[in-house]
Amino acid sequence: MKDFRYLRRNKSTRWHSRPLAPRLRRLSPAAWLAAPILAALLIPLAVVPLHRGQPAPPALPTVTASPAAPAGPEAAAQEAPQPKVSVYLSRSGQIETLPLEEYVSGVLAAEMPASFELEALKAQAVAARTFILRRLLAGDRSGVPVPGADVTDTVSHQAYVSKDTLERKWKLGGRSADLAKLQRAVLETRGVIMTYKGQPITASFFASSGGYTENSEEYWNAAIPYLRSVTSPWEKEITPNYAVTSTFTISEILTRLGLNDRVIPASKNTTQSGMTKNISTSSELPVEVLSLTTGHRVKEISIGGTIFTGREVREKLGLRSSQFSWGRKGNKIYITTFGNGHGVGMSQWGANGMAKEGGTATQILKHYYSGISFTQISTLLKK
Repeated sequence: MKDFRYLRRNKSTRWHSRPLAPRLRRLSPAAWLAAPILAALLIPLAVVPLHRGQPAPPALPTVTASPAAPAGPEAAAQEAPQPKVSVYLSRSGQIETLPLEEYVSGVLAAEMPASFELEALKAQAVAARTFILRRLLAGDRSGVPVPGADVTDTVSHQAYVSKDTLERKWKLGGRSADLAKLQRAVLETRGVIMTYKGQPITASFFASSGGYTENSEEYWNAAIPYLRSVTSPWEKEITPNYAVTSTFTISEILTRLGLNDRVIPASKNTTQSGMTKNISTSSELPVEVLSLTTGHRVKEISIGGTIFTGREVREKLGLRSSQFSWGRKGNKIYITTFGNGHGVGMSQWGANGMAKEGGTATQILKHYYSGISFTQISTLLKK
């Protein structure tokens, strides 16, 4: 796949009958003598091939429709039927069933701002489509509270905006241009998914990193070959709230971490901020980072003599990420987090940063998902 570009069909050339040639007039002797010379000059021209320009680079996979000219009945007849997705709408308790591509539009509306670059939106559309297809093929309905649904509309699976909301609040609510942009991103990647060794990948994504993504096993304890730690330097310059500081009392920290508000004996009385192996200690709450992950997040940390993983601290304290620094002033603990999310897979703000620098959806996805390929859903379903 080059850039998920559409390849337009060329209309068949129509051949018209040529008019009959006029009768030849008798040539003069001089003309007869000149004829062989003229023929000798024209023969090389007859054997030189005509060049009509370089062929278009092959696109992987080939997309057969055009956003400017929707596919006609013949193309629609050749296209395989779309899988259906049943979404549990958590607010109403209803189930909405719709074609997969429409579902992807609803996910895109919920998961990524329409103000993002088109190539970032296209990358997100492919990730969302890959996520749901893998789930459908596996018959995975985990995390769904009712029978008959494939996914929920929450971030437990993929956030999703219902058809009714898209119609009322987007199309008729002054956001028709935004909706058209999202639908274009879906259309220009129609049917495209990411695969690894022929199977749909686990297309995890998150909001923003602190400079690196995370190896899957350092968050989920499962090593996945295409979910490797990679650099992601774009977020620092473009992400709102890249670094966020949260304030806690020592008592709050002890309670949330289950340390029972116990008095901790004095230890070192030094403070060092930043992502280093020794963050800070205090006379009441000694803290030491024991190790970091490949993605520069806290792997293990000792707090008050008890060892926690960075993920545990993030979840127990409600932090935005497990990449954080720790400081104290008086009875207050200040924890500054960098980035937002679990850190595995594609950074959404990183994708937008790549797109702003001219990166295509293909380049974005290949950067964040190591060693993947692209496949059409219809091709995979035929197997």
